[in-house]
Amino acid sequence: MAALDSLSLFTGLGLSEHKARETLKNTALSAQLREAATQAQQTLGSTIDKATGTLLYGLASRLRDPRRLSFLVSYIANKKIHTALQLSAALEYVRSHPLDPINTEDFEQECGVGVMVTPEQIEEAVEAAINRHRPQLLEERYRFNMGLLMGEARAVLKWADGRMIKHEVDMQVLHLLGPKTETDLEKKPKVSKARPEEKDWRTAKDLMENGEAADQGLSLMEQLRGEALKFHKPGENYKTPGYVTTPHTMDLLKQHLEITGGQVRTRFPPEPNGILHIGHAKAINFNFGYARANNGICFLRFDDTNPEKEEARFFTAICDMVSWLGYTPYKVTYASDYFDQLYAWAVELIHRGQAYVCHQRGEELKGHNSLPSPWRDRPIEESLLLFEAMRKGKFAEGEATLRMKLVMEDGKMDPVAYRVKYTPHHRTGDTWCIYPTYDYTHCLCDSIEHITHSLCTKEFQARRSSYFWLCNALDVYCPVQWEYGRLNLHYAVVSKRKILQLVAAGAVRDWDDPRLFTLTALRRRGFPPEAINNFCARVGVTVAQTTMEPHLLEACVRDVLNDTAPRAMAVLEPLQVIITNFPSTKSLDIQVPNFPADETKGFHQVPFGPMVFIERTDFKEEPEPGYKRLAWGQPVGLRHTGYVIELQNVFKGPTGCVESLEVTCRQADAGEKPKAFIHWVSQPLTCEIRLYERLFQHKNPEDPAEVPGGFLSDLNLASLQVVEAALVDCSVALAKPFDKFQFERLGYFSVDPDSCQGQLVFNRTVTLKEDPGKV
Repeated sequence: MAALDSLSLFTGLGLSEHKARETLKNTALSAQLREAATQAQQTLGSTIDKATGTLLYGLASRLRDPRRLSFLVSYIANKKIHTALQLSAALEYVRSHPLDPINTEDFEQECGVGVMVTPEQIEEAVEAAINRHRPQLLEERYRFNMGLLMGEARAVLKWADGRMIKHEVDMQVLHLLGPKTETDLEKKPKVSKARPEEKDWRTAKDLMENGEAADQGLSLMEQLRGEALKFHKPGENYKTPGYVTTPHTMDLLKQHLEITGGQVRTRFPPEPNGILHIGHAKAINFNFGYARANNGICFLRFDDTNPEKEEARFFTAICDMVSWLGYTPYKVTYASDYFDQLYAWAVELIHRGQAYVCHQRGEELKGHNSLPSPWRDRPIEESLLLFEAMRKGKFAEGEATLRMKLVMEDGKMDPVAYRVKYTPHHRTGDTWCIYPTYDYTHCLCDSIEHITHSLCTKEFQARRSSYFWLCNALDVYCPVQWEYGRLNLHYAVVSKRKILQLVAAGAVRDWDDPRLFTLTALRRRGFPPEAINNFCARVGVTVAQTTMEPHLLEACVRDVLNDTAPRAMAVLEPLQVIITNFPSTKSLDIQVPNFPADETKGFHQVPFGPMVFIERTDFKEEPEPGYKRLAWGQPVGLRHTGYVIELQNVFKGPTGCVESLEVTCRQADAGEKPKAFIHWVSQPLTCEIRLYERLFQHKNPEDPAEVPGGFLSDLNLASLQVVEAALVDCSVALAKPFDKFQFERLGYFSVDPDSCQGQLVFNRTVTLKEDPGKV
């Protein structure tokens, strides 16, 4: 019956029945909305108009301090706050003034209470805006951005009705320009686009699907500096929407500022149970980058609270990848550094009646609609004794947990704070047999380290309530948690479990297989860290989850390698060519620029002799129309030599396959310029070259709708091609693992760690140009 009464009450506020039912599912919201409506009815009577109902719903859903509910409801019910803009200002005011009492005069001034904006004022403000832009308006007519006019008018008249401003803009523009003509109705001509890797390679559709876009012209540091993200200043946590204050908040913030000196503090808190992937690169850039951009510090803190899954190699690999991306932590810390303090706080939480020992099994705790624990109200002294027994190892795993008394945003009730695990810890050994959970540990470690901005991905939004609740329940400094969208890539899987399945199936070699998108794999493939950081900057910090195409990352890689990878020549499918009239009795030394576009970066020397090798595809006996390389009657130039070769004889093996060619040569300036210049090698090194393609055939290999058979059924069997006897010029003979080159006309390549003395192995990082066949 109560639910029906609430449903009727909510629909009476103007909510649709569907919206009202959805609201009822949120216990905290429905209780606050019910109270707001009841209080408003005492002023207005039983009927509440839709406009007032909409404001009451906005108030109930956004107000985080229930003490202010009656105060704000009275302003809404008495029509002193009558627009969404005023409500937003009112909510911001009470957030930034958590202490009683509120200065009514100051509040009303900040919220526009009693301010009347006349039609004449709107007319004057719009007219002034139009006059400022009249020449451009007359030139561009209806293609002009009318939003600019409305924005300037709104800036002058903060509390004006937006609909009235828009109407006035429409009327005055019509009066100035007259009705739209056929020319005005034509589509705006397209502006020629820059190459995707040069500028904004995201389409309008990308931007709409992925939320707020980053400023494409700005570096990541510029995006993160100062007010760009509208984050709170250190010590002004209470100004953040949703931040929960207590009577102790202001004193705790004062102490926090005394300790930090107002310095920005962030942290990157990985679990050491796997290798970092491309999504972590965004997190690293955001956390370390925000601190660096604002002269702050960033901790690297390992969340080592699950000893069963943690391995030493993961700690090392994570540190290596953070350093590889160019960041140095202020300090490397571990959640286990604080185990003693965390335990003491757990005991204090029980003392305060906010936690209890529970014996429900794991399967009983799953889901969001589990029944309340029958041990929720057990005596405090009993929970204290049982928690001590948990620590002393008197319970088996799963027999007892410590749970906190709160309901989270997603409806999950009483999350677990401690559980029993008889697994030695990599740092504390057998000291502990109980370990804290993420929900308990994370916010308290942030508090201990006086983090100012706790930046995490969107899936942790449902844990924000427990974050604030726990800090406040213990009366300790409470940082601000801010969530951003994850970065994902199409044609990829990044979860530890699925990568292990790929390794077990023999689809990839290990975590660093260059076809994966782990950071170790990208490094092995030859992706420069600067390119990954640039990619993160281009994606920007968005609230919505971002899923990007791999070729957009590859475009960033080409940008960096074009300027940093010296040129060399290699031949993947060699065809022997004998120059019958070679102009010297011995090999010539050819000077090849390391970067042809900038010869100030130096040269390297390669031999040029009477026997050279070219790509088999650079010769055709019967060329198709448009073929410009070596053929009968069609000479080609050899890059960097100053010579042109012309075909004289073709030698074939028993199967009819061409085995070698005989050519003559002449100097390039001694005759007609050839249609093409090809690369070549002479006296080369033999090496192995690995050519990589996408590991999966479909964009979303984990989507059952797209790949019903599961991601292992979607493997691209041609994702790796090994060329065992490729030839490369001798200028790379001393190359070390991870050295990078551009092999002319072929792509960018990196020396693989599998290389050994006399046998180089190269990974193709990316091709020279994006494959037009890739979607």
